Amino acid sequence: MRLVLQRVKEAYVSAEGERVGSIGPGLVVFLCVEKGDDEAITERYASKVVDLRIFADDQGKMNRSVRELGGGILVISQFTLAADAEKGRRPSFVRAAAPDVADRLYRHFVNKVREQGIHVATGVFQAYMQVGLINDGPVTILLGGKGLPEDT
Repeated sequence: MRLVLQRVKEAYVSAEGERVGSIGPGLVVFLCVEKGDDEAITERYASKVVDLRIFADDQGKMNRSVRELGGGILVISQFTLAADAEKGRRPSFVRAAAPDVADRLYRHFVNKVREQGIHVATGVFQAYMQVGLINDGPVTILLGGKGLPEDT
């Protein structure tokens, strides 16, 4: 699993010309399910994202989580994060999970975040989307690709 987290002031996603999800302050999570991913890793990342301390406290230090902020999370499925472009000129996506597996684990991730009391907005799985956001910082965090450390 690969995730790109962006701290935002606000964000939205549109599909087929209609806005389908939006949040105020919080996180945009671009999520890629890879071959070999399962429910356990999905749940660990859902917990990690909700409690990752990347929002400023009263002293301006990154000490608060999206949960503590009371912010939202916009989750966008993005298989292109599995791209391998080291060889040749066209990226390979062989690491990406099959669409049925990716959709199931994407929905599982969203549900696990919601179960923690976080407002979650989503894009449309496998749709061509436009994402708009106002980056805050900017703060961009990369997670995954080689498994999640045990000390989540």
